[in-house]
Amino acid sequence: MKHKKEYSPELVCPAGTPASLRTAVDAGADAVYCGFQNATNARNFPGLNFTLQEMEQSVAYAHSHGAKVLLAANTFPPAGKTDLWKEAVDHAVSLGIDAIIVADIGVAIYAQTKYPDQRLHLSVQAGAPSIEAIKYYCEEFNIKRVVLPRILTIPEISQLKNDIPCEIECFIFGNHGLMAEGRCSLTNYATGLSTNMDGVCSPASHVKYVEDENKNLITKLGEFTIDKFSCSQNPGYPTICKGRYLAPHRKDAYYAFEEPISLNLANLLPDLIEAGVHAFKIEGRQRSRAYVKSVVSNWRSAIDAVLEGKKPHTADLLALTEGHKQTEGAYASKKWR
Repeated sequence: MKHKKEYSPELVCPAGTPASLRTAVDAGADAVYCGFQNATNARNFPGLNFTLQEMEQSVAYAHSHGAKVLLAANTFPPAGKTDLWKEAVDHAVSLGIDAIIVADIGVAIYAQTKYPDQRLHLSVQAGAPSIEAIKYYCEEFNIKRVVLPRILTIPEISQLKNDIPCEIECFIFGNHGLMAEGRCSLTNYATGLSTNMDGVCSPASHVKYVEDENKNLITKLGEFTIDKFSCSQNPGYPTICKGRYLAPHRKDAYYAFEEPISLNLANLLPDLIEAGVHAFKIEGRQRSRAYVKSVVSNWRSAIDAVLEGKKPHTADLLALTEGHKQTEGAYASKKWR
């Protein structure tokens, strides 16, 4: 099927650093999402994210090349400590950022009240998969786009689009997190730092790799052993949800939550476009510039091919998946394991 040219979904790409932002824009991103160097964004790691000056320069670069910049202000302020998040919103508006991605209703109402003309997107962290929830955010905070949790099938997304007053954005590639998005407490339990409030999932300062007597690599998060690999295996991300564990009913260690695997919806692109998805999002702000360049350019070519009624070439994407394993997750069916 050849899709109408007037319908051209945005390719939304990750930018963990100013260099990655320029790389994504040059590789064909329609929009990039990034965050400040603090707890207001959900990838708050050393060496990542943007100073105020870097953000100003990056917005100018993106806009000069016809791309949009979306600010991830998508964590939840601790009670009574909202100044940092309000400051992020203020800076975003002053820099001319195209949209702010919010999760917390306090942050949303601050932005909507003080800057009624500022475009707001609802983060996947907000966990809004239903018509009723999305309508609430749209009516109360003037949300223009919702980033859907990765738990809906394509028919469900298509039906949802008919009944909500905003655009839809879907993840199409990258980390396949299946925890209740925006509500994960595993890292907080293990390290004392919160994914949701501090923006840190498995902070590097708490990750350790130890070699045992058999030359296996043991991964630890805080005090907890979360996996062990032989030299012939590909280690997953050092997170509790992707760890392997021993249990009384099993003879060997197994992935109790989810396997190290990447979401890849390349083969479902025509269906997603037909369903009316407005924007396709790639995960990976912690990734290298080389990764960003390869993934963005591959997806740019794939989307353009589908819009022209051609079959996209997507074979190279498998090499960029976690553990060289991929899934279509709940998008194809509810059976994602």
